[in-house]
Amino acid sequence: MTSTHAFWLAGRQVSGEDSFDVTSPWDGRVVGTVSVPSDAQIEEAVAAAYAVRDEFAATPAHVRAAALDRVSRRLAERTEEIARLISAENGKPMKWARGEVGRAVSVFRFAAEEARRFNGGEAQRLDTDLGGQGRLALTRRFPKGVVLGIAPFNFPLNLCAHKIAPAIAAGVPIVLKPAPATPLSGLLIGELLAESELPAGSWSILPVPNDRMPALVQDPRLPVISFTGSEKVGYAIMDSVPRKHCTLELGGNGAAVVLADFASDEDLDRAAARIATFSNYQGGQSCISVQRVIADASVYDRLLPRIVAAVEAQVTGDPSDDATDVGPLVSEDAAKRVETWVDEAVAAGATLLAGGKRDGASYAPTVLTDVPADVTLACEEVFGPVLTVQKADGEAAAFAAVNDSKYGLQAGVFTHDLQAAFRTHRALEVGGVVIGDVPSYRADQMPYGGAKQSGVGREGVKFAMDDYTYERVMVLTGLAL
Repeated sequence: MTSTHAFWLAGRQVSGEDSFDVTSPWDGRVVGTVSVPSDAQIEEAVAAAYAVRDEFAATPAHVRAAALDRVSRRLAERTEEIARLISAENGKPMKWARGEVGRAVSVFRFAAEEARRFNGGEAQRLDTDLGGQGRLALTRRFPKGVVLGIAPFNFPLNLCAHKIAPAIAAGVPIVLKPAPATPLSGLLIGELLAESELPAGSWSILPVPNDRMPALVQDPRLPVISFTGSEKVGYAIMDSVPRKHCTLELGGNGAAVVLADFASDEDLDRAAARIATFSNYQGGQSCISVQRVIADASVYDRLLPRIVAAVEAQVTGDPSDDATDVGPLVSEDAAKRVETWVDEAVAAGATLLAGGKRDGASYAPTVLTDVPADVTLACEEVFGPVLTVQKADGEAAAFAAVNDSKYGLQAGVFTHDLQAAFRTHRALEVGGVVIGDVPSYRADQMPYGGAKQSGVGREGVKFAMDDYTYERVMVLTGLAL
């Protein structure tokens, strides 16, 4: 895993003059060396994507679908190898890394399916009014232009897939920037795409350093930006290019609500197990991990010790070990930030019930109660294995607590009551509500995105394809309808 990795410029492997090392957050070893594109090479990639945009849009659907199907199959064939790569560069435990590969397999398969049915056209009779006699409107979707995709470190394969696969399915050229901490998984997608017959220039994967991104963001040949990452960076991008189309998938502080009817021992055991697992999976480095538990007062005292026990049962350690549930964070700095936030909360009066200790880049699965509303941990996305639990007097108070946040990505509500489920769907200011489970569930074909400060737009293959394209109507005149 310590070889030098070239990047992908207009569909071919190229090396630059500079390089950087990718290191494991678990033990600091060098996982690989990545070549960095020069300014001239970045310009070549953008120019190639811009030049091929009309040709790519006209590429037959079966060509695009075949390429996507092939990538899906090849990912599946190489699951174990790719999972080990993800685990090495990201620190993700193998059980979650394998799951990520499986999701990327599905993303490319979904994209192949959508490519075959996308842009079929919708006909609308216009003779419903006198002035439209003999007229028919035909609406189809066409690319807005080349996409600049910017992916994060926490799902280094699947979130690259969510940028690339919809673009190819829709016939839209894309320039992808993987995260500097975890570029190897994204570059591997290029290896598989290179086996296809897609037009040269239709895709590039460039590990561009963050400090050289403003020029790419500003480039008028890249009118669509799809960004997944922090709230601060995402809105800075949008503010800098107000006339571009930006999709922003940003942060959250996912809440899991346990209502009064979810009260049997079996119910509470299940809720505690799901909450413990998904507050700590990926080291808590998921935008929809459980950060807050809001439990009805009638079940709080029975639920809390179950949560603490389930969190303490999480197996921490070497991410390459199949038994490990929780590995390191992406860096020691990330773990130090989590440590600082937890220490601040405890100093302000929060009660620490589990965890609260850091070892290098690892942070122990942590549970707190009585967290003051004004501390950082209560207001921001922790992006670490930390969980707060609070009591609510009834459904209305629980829903108000969920909404008392600048974020609104997803929420989970444990209830058996169908009417309560519909009240939840109406009341919570989030992009997605998961009934009977934690907020951490995401199917890669569903619309995924947030409200408030959690972003703009939706991902999910079909929805990203809609985002990358626009409707264009053609009116036919003089028809015998």
